[in-house]
Amino acid sequence: MLQKNKYELSIVIPVFNEERYLDKLFSELIKYFNEKNVEVIFVNDGSTDKSKSIIESLKTNQEYKFNLNIINLIKNFGKGKAVREGFLNSSGKYVILQDADLELDLKDSKELLDIIKNNDAIKCIFGSRYLSGKLKKHNYFFNELFGKINSFIFNIFFGQSLSDIHCGLKVLHRDVIDNIKLSLNDFGLEIDLAAQIVRNNFFIYEFGVSYYSRTSNEGKKITWVDGVKSYYYLFKVRFLDNPISIKISLIYSSMYMTFVGSYFGMGLGKTLFMIAFFIIGLVIGLKNKLLQSSLIFLSIYIGSLFGNGQGKVLSVILFFFIGLYLAKKISRYKKINFF
Repeated sequence: MLQKNKYELSIVIPVFNEERYLDKLFSELIKYFNEKNVEVIFVNDGSTDKSKSIIESLKTNQEYKFNLNIINLIKNFGKGKAVREGFLNSSGKYVILQDADLELDLKDSKELLDIIKNNDAIKCIFGSRYLSGKLKKHNYFFNELFGKINSFIFNIFFGQSLSDIHCGLKVLHRDVIDNIKLSLNDFGLEIDLAAQIVRNNFFIYEFGVSYYSRTSNEGKKITWVDGVKSYYYLFKVRFLDNPISIKISLIYSSMYMTFVGSYFGMGLGKTLFMIAFFIIGLVIGLKNKLLQSSLIFLSIYIGSLFGNGQGKVLSVILFFFIGLYLAKKISRYKKINFF
């Protein structure tokens, strides 16, 4: 549902057990965003420490001018659910997604906001902890490594060139907020959000931001389990969250191409060929509708009828590209749209 812009800016801040940082965070909000056309939305995600009472006590502060909105969830659902509630209750023309832990500087949030406000063509900016020019402190090597691998896989799946999809600082135009539909509840939010933005044909810009990583003793909550789950989420948002026609095409393509791959190599080599052809099948299934995929597979089959050994391999490759060419030709005729 389209949301009328009541404020110029909404700042959505998910909170879970951040009692030690909330007072300083509020002071930073007053420093950089203390205007009447701003709303700050704290979403308390079932905190078990003093976060809820501290947030409520902020209302007594005499310095702030912005509108303060507090949402208390009945239990800890996860960051994704908290952000969804914040987005649903926001009414700003621009929306900043900001973590409560002060790992990311609100000065950078203000800088990103100014960029998007002064450029009508920009609808979405992600902060990046890996672009140069800002102070960085990473405490956990594997957290950083998993994050970079996730961004790399996301780029392959969605044809992007992003350096940091997991950064907790993002600035979005209302047009983006009104067109995305998030579904993941926990730290899969970052993957879900990026995928939704790309699927709705918005371009994601990036801007280098300062980053001061907390330790687990300081309240850092992401663990290696979240890192492992993130790979499932990448697979889910790219391959499972699709219309039924694409799912059929994916199953059909991957199974057929795995079968084709089984004709090559022996032992471990055969297994590697099958895995490689399975991945190729997934890509074909995503890029082509069922009729086009069938043309590609028919071409591969025809190619397999010619030659022996290396000659057969070359024949299959040649006919594969012929099939791709024919599939593209058919795609231009929109009246032929079986799935």
